[in-house]
Amino acid sequence: MTNEIRAIFNRIAPVYDQLNDWLSLGQHRIWKEMAVKWSNAQPGDTCLDLCCGSGDLALRLARRVGLTGQVYGVDFSPNLLETAKERSRWQYPQRAITWVEADVLNLPFGDNQFDAATMGYGLRNVKDIPRSLKELHRVLKPGAKAAILDFHRPSNQQFRDFQQWYLDNFVVPLATNLGVKEEYAYISPSLDRFPIGREQVELARQAGFTSVTHYPIANGMMGVLVVSKF
Repeated sequence: MTNEIRAIFNRIAPVYDQLNDWLSLGQHRIWKEMAVKWSNAQPGDTCLDLCCGSGDLALRLARRVGLTGQVYGVDFSPNLLETAKERSRWQYPQRAITWVEADVLNLPFGDNQFDAATMGYGLRNVKDIPRSLKELHRVLKPGAKAAILDFHRPSNQQFRDFQQWYLDNFVVPLATNLGVKEEYAYISPSLDRFPIGREQVELARQAGFTSVTHYPIANGMMGVLVVSKF
């Protein structure tokens, strides 16, 4: 499954940001800023952005930690990482961002290394959510926070119906026009498999996080899982 998902993200890399705009009703930038704020990243911190994609959250973290901080953006898609590198070169050439091709289930970092972390639209696509949360717990310093942003299936049936209608009638046609219809067919089943908020809270606690809160956003169609390591 990992190789299949990696191949999907490699193929959609050129249109990834455009599709995120459509998929989120144009709101994903606001939600990403919320995630960065909830991560509690501070000037001078060393931060981690998992499943960094084209670099949006990593760049936002870099702005927050400033020139004395350090950000590591991790993704398993070399094509998306190349997009992220290009964006960082012309947007923030002075910022210290290190782009790393790696699997979030086996991070190439030592224990207790990061002051804060984010993950955007990644947890839903990992093949082993408990293991990825344990890896995140391992690399965070004591006292560090992480904010994990992702799409969800709403509990309210009307909002579930709207979400599915929107996927079928806007996102899939757009993906079709951009030549990536098959690649975006995975979204609906991935939402069906993804643990709901209270299940995510329990998984995070099992991974070792002692302070865990899940914040539903956009009528439950989005959510941010905020975890703290003590």
